[in-house]
Amino acid sequence: MLSKISRSFALFAALLGLSTSAAPLSEKRAGITRVSASTIAGYTLYTQFARAAYCTGGKATWKCGAACKANQDFVIYAGGGDGAATPNWFVGWSPALKSVIVTHQGTDPTQFLSIINDLDLGLDKLDQKYFTGLSSSFYVHGGFQDTFKRSADAVLAAVKKVLVDHPNAPVTTIGHSLGGAIAILNSVFIKNKIPSVTVKTVGYGVPRLANPAFASYLVGKGITRINNDSDFIPILPGRGLGYAHPDGEIHITDDKTWNSCLGQDNADDNCTTGHVASVLLGNIFDHLGAYNGVWIGSLYC
Repeated sequence: MLSKISRSFALFAALLGLSTSAAPLSEKRAGITRVSASTIAGYTLYTQFARAAYCTGGKATWKCGAACKANQDFVIYAGGGDGAATPNWFVGWSPALKSVIVTHQGTDPTQFLSIINDLDLGLDKLDQKYFTGLSSSFYVHGGFQDTFKRSADAVLAAVKKVLVDHPNAPVTTIGHSLGGAIAILNSVFIKNKIPSVTVKTVGYGVPRLANPAFASYLVGKGITRINNDSDFIPILPGRGLGYAHPDGEIHITDDKTWNSCLGQDNADDNCTTGHVASVLLGNIFDHLGAYNGVWIGSLYC
C-alpha cells in the first residue's frame, strides 16, 4: 500500500511540479517566530478532525476508531462524499472547541478520480453563485473549485442547522491536502453566505489554490496552514503557473520545532517555500505527518 501511495503521489507531483523550478525567486525574509508548546498542543483536536475525515466513510455517524475517540464529545449533524470525485466530509458541533466544525478528506492516492481533482490545473474565475460579489480578478485552481462545489450546498445547509442549535458560534473549516484547499474555499463561501459568522481555517499540507490577487485577499482571514518538514505538496502547483499562498503558515522542522512564518510564501529556510526548493528535495511521507504525533491519511484509520 505504501509503495502504491508513493507512486501515485510521484505522478501527481511530476505533473503539478513541472514549472516549480521556473517559479519567481523570493528573497529570504525575517519574521520567523517559534510556536509555543501550549499552542502546538492546542492544534491536536483540529488535527484529529482532519484525520477523521479519511475514516468516516462519508457517514453521518461518529464511529471511526481512534480519530473519532480523540474528539469523543463531537456531535455530528451531517456527512457525505464518495471518497473519490467528492471527498468525504462531515459537519457538526465540538463542545471542546465551542465551534461548528466543517471537515473534508484530502486526496486519496488509491482513488483515480480523487487524483484527477488535483490535476485540473487551470485557474478559473471564482463561481459567483458561491462567491457572490467577489472580485473578477480572483482566480482559483479549477479542480479544487469543482470539487468544492460538489458538496458546498449540503455543507452550508448543515452549518445552518448547527447554528440554529448554537447561535452566534464560530465556524472552523479543517482539512488535509486537497481537503485543506476545500476548507479555505468553504471558509470564504460560508462567510459570503452568512456574513455575521466568524470563520477560521486550519489546514495541513495544503497546496496552493489561488492566483496572487485571491491569495492576497485571503491574508488576514484566519487561515492557518501547518506544513510538515520536507512535504512538497505545499509548493504545488508552482508559482510559475500563476499560483500563490495566503499567509498563516506554520512549518514543522525536522527537529519538531514549529515555526510561524510571516507573510506569503516566506522563502526563509525555516518555512516550506525556502526549505523545499523543488519536489526533488521533498519527501512525500512528510505529507502524512507526524503533526505533533498525529498521522493523517487513510492508512491511519
